[in-house]
Order: sequence, then C-alpha cells, then structure tokens
Amino acid sequence: MRTLLIGIDAACSRVLDPLFDAGVTPTLRDIFEDGVSGRLDSQIPPWTPSAWPSVYTGVNPGKHGAYSFLSFDGYDWDVVNRSDVEEYALWELLDRHGLSSVVVNVPVTHPPSEIDGAVVPGYIAPEDPECHPAGVLEDIRSEIGDYRIYGERGGDADEQAAEYCELTRMRGRAFSYLADRFDPDFGFVQFQQTDTVFHEHPDRWDIVEEIYATVDEEIAAIVEDHDPDTVLVVSDHGIGEYDGYEFRINEFLDEQGYIERTAGDGGMPSWSSIARNELQTGRTDGNSGRSPLERSLSMAAKVGITSQRLAAVVERLGLTEFVLDRVSTDTVRAATEQVDFERSTAYMRSRIELGVRINLQGREPGGVVAPEEYDAVRDRLISSLRSVETPDGDPMFDAVVPRERLFEGKRLEAAPDVVTVPADFDNFLSASLLGEQFAAPSDPWNHKIDGAFAAAGEAIGDADPTSAHLFDVAPTVLATMGVPASDRMDGAAMPFVEPSGTTEYPTYDRATTVSTDDDGVEQQLTSLGYLE
Repeated sequence: MRTLLIGIDAACSRVLDPLFDAGVTPTLRDIFEDGVSGRLDSQIPPWTPSAWPSVYTGVNPGKHGAYSFLSFDGYDWDVVNRSDVEEYALWELLDRHGLSSVVVNVPVTHPPSEIDGAVVPGYIAPEDPECHPAGVLEDIRSEIGDYRIYGERGGDADEQAAEYCELTRMRGRAFSYLADRFDPDFGFVQFQQTDTVFHEHPDRWDIVEEIYATVDEEIAAIVEDHDPDTVLVVSDHGIGEYDGYEFRINEFLDEQGYIERTAGDGGMPSWSSIARNELQTGRTDGNSGRSPLERSLSMAAKVGITSQRLAAVVERLGLTEFVLDRVSTDTVRAATEQVDFERSTAYMRSRIELGVRINLQGREPGGVVAPEEYDAVRDRLISSLRSVETPDGDPMFDAVVPRERLFEGKRLEAAPDVVTVPADFDNFLSASLLGEQFAAPSDPWNHKIDGAFAAAGEAIGDADPTSAHLFDVAPTVLATMGVPASDRMDGAAMPFVEPSGTTEYPTYDRATTVSTDDDGVEQQLTSLGYLE
C-alpha cells in the first residue's frame, strides 16, 4: 500500500491533545508527533454530508453539490447520496491512472462506482448498502462476522459505548480483510463514532476515551499488517462545547414578514420537538397513506392544536417517553406547524445548510419572488440577519453573506441564497418553529470549524504547512502517489509533499440520480439531531 488515508470524524486538538497526554492513543500520537501535523480548517458548512465529499473531491460544495444531509428538488427532499456529488472521488481518479483502492466507511459514497478494488459505503448509506464489487459485503460478513453501519440502538450509555467500539472494530477488520484480498495502492478507512459520541454522550469523557482507544488499536493493526509507505490522518471538522444560544431562524423570518405558516398539510416534512430523539419505524417521506389518527391530528392542527402545543403538555405531565413509544413520527408530523414553503418569501429549509433560501419564481415550483426583486429581497435579508444579537447583546453571526462569496461552481444554484455563519460556531441554528426565537443549544457539543491533520512516511518532507484546508486533502493524497490533481480542485498539495501538478480530467458525468428512500438512515439522522 503506497498511501493510507485515515478519516476520523470530528477530530481536533481540543479532543486529541488530552487523549495524547493521557496515553490513550499512542499510535495516533506517534503519527502526529513524529510526522507533520496541524490544524485543518473545515469549510462552510462544516458537517459530514458536505465536508467528506469536499475531502474526497478537493472541490467546494458549489462544484460537487452536497450542502446538507438533504438534497432538494423544488420543495421535495431526499437524504443525500453519492449520486448527488457531481465530481470525481480520489479513488476514481486513481483508477484512471491504473491504481487500485480499498475504501471503507467513507460517508456519502453510496451507491459506489466501479473501480479496481473495493468500496464499502459508510454513513448515510442504507444499513445493507450496495457495495463494489457485488457480493463483497456478504464476503466481509462471512469473514469477520457481522458488519453494520449504524449498529443497534437502545440500552444505557455503557451499552451504547460497547456498541460504538464494536462498530469501530468492524471498520478495521473489514478494511484489513479487503486490503489483504485486493492489495490496493491506496487505502481509505473512516471512523464515525468519534463524532457520534459527542452528540449522544457529551458528558461522558470515559466513553470518548474508550472509543478513541479502540480507533487507535484498529489503526495500529492496519499499519502493522499492511505497512503503508505514507499515512495521512484527517478530520472533516472539529467539535466542541456550545456556550451560546440556539437561534430559530424561521421564527425570526416570520417576525420579519418572510414566512407563511401551515399546519396539517403542506410545508416540508419535519420532525417536531416531541420526536427529537426518537424516530419510530415507518415511512418518513410524507408519501404514505395517512392513518385515521394522523388525519384527526391534521385537522386539529388547522385549528391551532399543534404537536408543539401537545409536546409541551406531554412534557409537563412526564409522559414524553410513553408517547414516543406509541406514536409514530408521521402521526406527530401530521399535527406539526410548519413553514409553508410555497407561500413564503424566504426560509431556512435545513439547518445544516447554514443559510436562507429565497422562494424565487422560475427556480422554485411555486416561487413568489420575481427575478427583478431578488437582489432587493436578498439585500434586506442580509441586513436584517446581520443585525441579530443574542439575548446577551453579542452578534449572532460572524458572517451573513451572499452565497457566491463562499461557493462557486455549476451547483451554486443548490446553495442557500444567504449564508449565515454562527459566531465562533458557539451558537446553534435551528429551522424549527417552536415559538421563542432563542433557547439554550439543543446539542451542548457540536461542530466547530477547526479540524486536524497529520502525515508521516516516505512521501512526507519536513516543510510545515503555513495553512491547511479541507480542499487540500485530495491533491495532497494524489501527490503522495505521483498523480496530478484535477484542475477543477480548489485546494493544492500541502508543502510537505512533492506536487504532481494538475491536469484536465473529463467533465464528471453523473450517473442517474437515485433515491436513498431508507427509513433507517432517516432514523439515525433524526436521533442525532441532524433532521429536525
């Protein structure tokens, strides 16, 4: 193996440094201390479904097109997948140069492309994903035992920690099996539970240590067994405590006159606060037939008896868990007050996008903003949002800017029209309609802009990078293998590797768009608070 790329979701100095000091992760510590290492700035938005595609393509979301956990077609949505990412992945470029790859657990890689080697998709894929080559997932399970993407839910914190560690071991074992079988030039294995733990158990540092110790053991085994010439470790973003506020942008936009509300019918399918942490089994795309209870609640919502009001009553009575065990999310949604996208002027459709979308005529199916009014509406939005202060009198945002200030490329139109960057990523954004504009952050730990990287081995020189960005990872990996980067890439090879130049690759020809259409994926995203 010439180059091994290890992805550790949410790794950053505020997490790694205490682990290194405590001796929890000796293999990672040696890579970071003996090689070249430093801060790896993430992108906007710094979340898994957009950031990992930027890692493996080397281009900004305006070029690859993935901005959120959701992709949109008008007001309809689906969970994002590889068919939404419109640029070559690292392993596809390597394949064009006759180099083989094994890729395991990398997010947003389902359905996989055909290459010389193997691809086992990771996060956001279905639990039993299509893999390449066909049948390889069954081979993995036959060789190492069970292999799962998401694992079993339920149990107490310690039981969940054991499950996290078992999932982590599955990644390492599957990668080693495939590396033995395919003898790849390039390997890429990603570990996701290092992020999950902070969303679900931010107050349990002992569980963080347990997961990272398991990750370290798997990395040590992979390096020892396969002896890669060069090893790179990267994260997609950092993570840390949120000491600011949750700001519900759509409540603010409603006050400013941009939002129309609906209850019972219409609007985007959404998850109310009562279903915040548990999504029951069943269809979640709003297309299934409604039960009698759903129809009744939908009618009740039209006269003001919404699930938001019901949730408050249920919570006061201490019956939240009882209700969650017995009421489906479709039933809850039937009574949820929502943003009516078709009648609204502007709205936040997904908090992960970090921005506001204008309901533009000719672009959105029911657009209400005429093209000649677009600039004026956007300017007013920017001015209003820039003026927002927290209850403490501090600026809510570090930046409120037109999308073209941050993104460029053929998929710019998929971006929110106004991008809102929370101050120091210490404030939490929400698209939910929950009455008050401000509250305590729903997640006490969440994503930060500062990730981390390290590199060691034959292709790594002594020069320290003056700066490193997520977009630099792909051209750096290619340089370690003597392969030219694409001239469409937004990053450049880091200064500690010998650059291999750039070349013009054919325009990426996206395969037919496929639907994720998987209840289990949506359950996972909702349980982690990514879907509201």
